[in-house]
Amino acid sequence: MESMILVTGATGTIGSELVRHLAARGEKVRALTRDPAKARMPSGVEVVRGDYLDADSVRDATAKVTAAFLLGAPGPGARHDEVLVAAARRAGVGRLVKLSAIGTGDPDVGPSGTWHVAGERAVRDSGSEWTILRPSSFATNTLSWAPDVRAGEPVPNMTGDGASGVIDPRDLSEVAARVLVESGHAGRTYTLTGPEAISVPEQAAALAAVLGRPVATRDLTPDETREHLRTAWGFDDAQAAGILAGTAFVRRGGNAVVTDDVPEVLGRPARTYREWARDHRAAFDRT
Repeated sequence: MESMILVTGATGTIGSELVRHLAARGEKVRALTRDPAKARMPSGVEVVRGDYLDADSVRDATAKVTAAFLLGAPGPGARHDEVLVAAARRAGVGRLVKLSAIGTGDPDVGPSGTWHVAGERAVRDSGSEWTILRPSSFATNTLSWAPDVRAGEPVPNMTGDGASGVIDPRDLSEVAARVLVESGHAGRTYTLTGPEAISVPEQAAALAAVLGRPVATRDLTPDETREHLRTAWGFDDAQAAGILAGTAFVRRGGNAVVTDDVPEVLGRPARTYREWARDHRAAFDRT
């Protein structure tokens, strides 16, 4: 069978970059999205409509697919991965790569640590060759700071001085592309981080150095954090509660994890947060 790689979440931060990497390698790619008319993909990429609540669309999306990237919206009770894995099994998809999250299965993380457990289990039990990617906090999360930074206002800090191995999503997408097309990754669970554990104040300082002007932070109380997650990030109450527990875990130092998994897969160092900030400076510059 001719190779065909299915990318779910193909228009998001990770999915769109992954599609670009795969297309650049000359791979045959099928991009799954709820609204193909709005998708902007590289030449040669097949764009198909798919919704996890529509069994026929998922079945059609997995037809003749040899490898699939599973990106489901995290949250309590989410069953996206299980639906796609079931369709992939019926279609005979040989390789599955699941995007999970750092700390999955760790009770100290709180409710959010359970959100990917069922999906990971479904992938491991699928009968296909599988790999699980557990990234740390994304550098792109700080794009939400842009309006405050442009206005000269302090940026919100939900995690105090707690550090995380912040990863550039470009590295995550490149890892995913390698794992989807190369051998040697079957049965592996990669914890993907940047090269250093960095706190929100340290990220703000790195961004300030790039911009050449101060970037202050303001600590949020738990109640303020919950409201920020609802209003700025659009989380519902259950999602906000899970993330709130996760921020407390980070605040306690639980997420100060750095691994060599990105360099192992890519053969080069992971990008730093400062490199990401330099490359995305325009988002924070005053007009």
